[in-house]
Amino acid sequence: QVQLVESGGGLVQPGGSLRLSCAASGSIFSIYAMGWYRQAPGKQRELVAIFTSGGNTNYVDSVKGRFTISRDNAKNTVHLQMNSLKPEDTAVYYCNVDLRARDSATRRGYWGQGTQVTVSS
Repeated sequence: QVQLVESGGGLVQPGGSLRLSCAASGSIFSIYAMGWYRQAPGKQRELVAIFTSGGNTNYVDSVKGRFTISRDNAKNTVHLQMNSLKPEDTAVYYCNVDLRARDSATRRGYWGQGTQVTVSS
């Protein structure tokens, strides 16, 4: 089995910072891309940032210059540093890891449980 455990959400004032973490564990053969999505009430889930297996990073335009994604391959962990937070960043944030489990011949995306980020004064 594969598990993704997220941490780091919470309530922060506008202009503040938060750091999200997501650790993958279990029977993992190989990890490829690692990313973060978010879903605000009444909106579709959107990709926020992704860190590819080739070392490239991509961000949705609304967070460029404010958010930074990083990964620690030795710990199977991905982080999202969020600075200069705005009320419109309020959402449930989900990590997604594209990986191949040891008991599978194919790779697929696994989701974390989600963590609430609320930006409000």
